[in-house]
This record gives sequence, structure tokens and C-alpha cells, in this order.
Amino acid sequence: MLKEPWVKSYLSEHYGDDSYRTLRGYESKGGFEGLSKALELAPEAVTEMVKASGLRGRGGAGFATGLKWSFMPKQSDRMKVVVVNGDESEPGSFKDRMIMERGPMQILEGILIGAWAMGAKRTFVYVRGEYREPIRALEAAVEELRAKKYLGKNCFGKKGFEHDVVIHSGAGAYICGEETGLLESLEGKKGQPRKKPPFPAQHGAFGLPTTVNNVETFAHVPFIVGRGVEWFRERGTEKSPGTTLFGVSGHVERPGLFELPLGTPLREILGLAGGVRGGRRLKGVMPGGLSMPILPPSELDVGMAEELLTPKGTHLGTGGVMVMDETTCMVRVACVTSYFFRDESCGQCTQCREGTGWVHKLCEKIEQGRGTAADLALLDDVPSLMEGQTICAFADAAAWPIQGLLRHFRADFQAHIDERKCPFAESFEL
Repeated sequence: MLKEPWVKSYLSEHYGDDSYRTLRGYESKGGFEGLSKALELAPEAVTEMVKASGLRGRGGAGFATGLKWSFMPKQSDRMKVVVVNGDESEPGSFKDRMIMERGPMQILEGILIGAWAMGAKRTFVYVRGEYREPIRALEAAVEELRAKKYLGKNCFGKKGFEHDVVIHSGAGAYICGEETGLLESLEGKKGQPRKKPPFPAQHGAFGLPTTVNNVETFAHVPFIVGRGVEWFRERGTEKSPGTTLFGVSGHVERPGLFELPLGTPLREILGLAGGVRGGRRLKGVMPGGLSMPILPPSELDVGMAEELLTPKGTHLGTGGVMVMDETTCMVRVACVTSYFFRDESCGQCTQCREGTGWVHKLCEKIEQGRGTAADLALLDDVPSLMEGQTICAFADAAAWPIQGLLRHFRADFQAHIDERKCPFAESFEL
């Protein structure tokens, strides 16, 4: 089980208290006050409040949450549904696991507020299949709400407000973290992304109007409605308000979760994690999970918000901060990364299916000391032909980390070619 986060704020304040998982414990700490306020407002007013808060999706894409809610048709002769993305398959990310385990009622309150705002009658929470404890926590919370008649017809005593929640276990595939791949899997089909249009708001789960949001995104909603837009915007940056959970892993003294305002400098986050293990020097940091381009030590003062990271050639992603010390062979990092994406590609698009395979072969050849200058030039070329060419952003996610490694650590690749072997004797083994 995950340890308590070293730094807490409003989102994770009570995660160390087991009673917070229960209805009684949650209500004793102010739970469902946000929903009560939401039910006093018109649905459109709740959507406008979330829009005004500037809440951005916490699943990786960072899309404006209120704007996405507004895409749901106001009038529809088909039932409207909400889908919660709890797949969390990005290597280096484990924040949603904590929220589902420790704060299931908090997620459910956010879901019900969203359901009221969008007129949705059903929510499907899609959880990564390996997350057994989070699944049990969510199922127990749903059953408790049903027993109290907080789900079903006239939710929370609000006449005409009907909603129910279904917890769905995934089968374990990275591509199901992509919203339309998730919808395909939810329907019992092969998990692979859909072409757009139509978009989920028009034709989503089971052909119904659908809004898909990440677990953490819904967990922020009760605080926005309960405490107000201005309160929420006091933290973070102008373009990325609020806090988020940063999951720090790798070569640090205290790996774990840290809830901090968006825009917090990367250097400060590493300091809270105790710095690089054993007093060694830092070599590189992937700031948002495996698919985000790496940053060198010279960029540690960058603020951890999308608009601040983009000029540095990387992205916030899921906030999974992966730290590598001076012993790390970056060619081996490229091998592990390219193997993962090659293995997880759904194979639907040629550029992705073939590109990920080529990238892995080239990385492996260079790592084994068999690479040439022509191989390195080809490794420069292939990822650039994958970006923006496919149905979903998977090929981009596979290309970016390789491009980042070549941009900042090309010397590691060249050393393998020149010396005909890996020159980093202390690095992790493949």
C-alpha cells in the first residue's frame, strides 16, 4: 500500500484517515456540501462555475473541464452518460490509485455534481484491472450510497435527479487510457481508438452522448463548487489553477506523492522528495510520465504547469516525475521506453505499428554496441514521421521521449557507437 503523501493540501488532506472512505466519515469532514450547493443551482450555472474555475483535466491532455462539459447536448432523446477514466496506465503515474483508494466518496461527489450539470443518468468508472484495492473501495462506496438512497431516482432528495454509478474493471492495456479506446473496451470490444468525428459528446459509450474525465479531475469539483471559484484559483497559475498530485519515483531518497500548486518549480519537488539518492548527481527528469520528453539538470527551475513546460520542449502529462541519476544509461532508457510503446501499440495505424518497432530495433542495436552513424540518423528520422500521423496521440507519446533523449543526451548514443559497447557500467541492467 502507498504511504501517505509527504505534502498534502485540500485534495488529499484526509487521505490518511481510513474513515474518510465511508459515508459517515466523509460527511463528518464536510463531504457532499459541494453537491448540496450544486443542487440549489441550475445545471448550466454549475457548468459555468467549473468553466470559470479554469480546472484543466488531470489525465494528461489538460483540456478545460468546464468547456468539455458544455459540449454535452442540452437536449437529447438518448440517455446521457459520464465515463470516468481510472485506467492510469502511464508508467510513472500513481496518483489516481491513491485517490480511488483513499477518497472514493470524493470522486463520487464530483461525479454527481457533473451528472447534475450535464443531465447524465449513468456513470461508468473504468478502472485499471490491476487496481484491486481501488476497485474494492469504489464498489463499497457505491453500495453505501445506494443503501442510503443517494443513488437512483431522486438522488439526495432532489426530485427529478436520477443517477447511478457502475464500476468497470479494465483488462490491462495502455491504449485504453485514450478516451475512445476506453469506450471501445467498455463496450466489450478490442481496445483501440476510434476515428473522430463523431466525438464522444455526440456518439460515445454505447452510442450515447458521453463526457469522459479523469479521476483526479472529478475529485477537484466538490471543492470548486463548495468553496468557490476564487478560492480554487488562489493556487496554481493563471492558466493552470489549483493543485495536483505529483508522483515522484526513481532515484530519489523519498519517492511518493506530493500535492502541490501547479507551477511549483521542479527543483522544489525534487527537494521535497529528499533529492537524488545517495548524494549522487542528477542526470535527467521525465516530468509527466514515460511519454513526456526528458529535461536535463539545467531546466530544474521550470514551473510544473503545461504552459511553462511547453516552451522547454516537454509537457506536464500525468505529473509522474521520473528521476534518473548520473549512473543511468540513457540509451537503456530509450530501449525500455521503445519496448513499452512497441508492445502497447494497438497496431491500427501503420506509422505507429511500424514506427514503434523500428525505434525499438534501432535503440537495441545501438545499446548492444552494433550501431552506426546511419542508425543514429535513422533514429532521428523515424520518430518525426510518427508524430501527428495517427488516429490518436499514441504515436506522439512513443516519439516524444526518444526525441527528448536524443536532444539532451545524444552523447550517450554516440558513445555507444564509438566504443562499441555501453560505457555506463553502473547503470541498471536490461
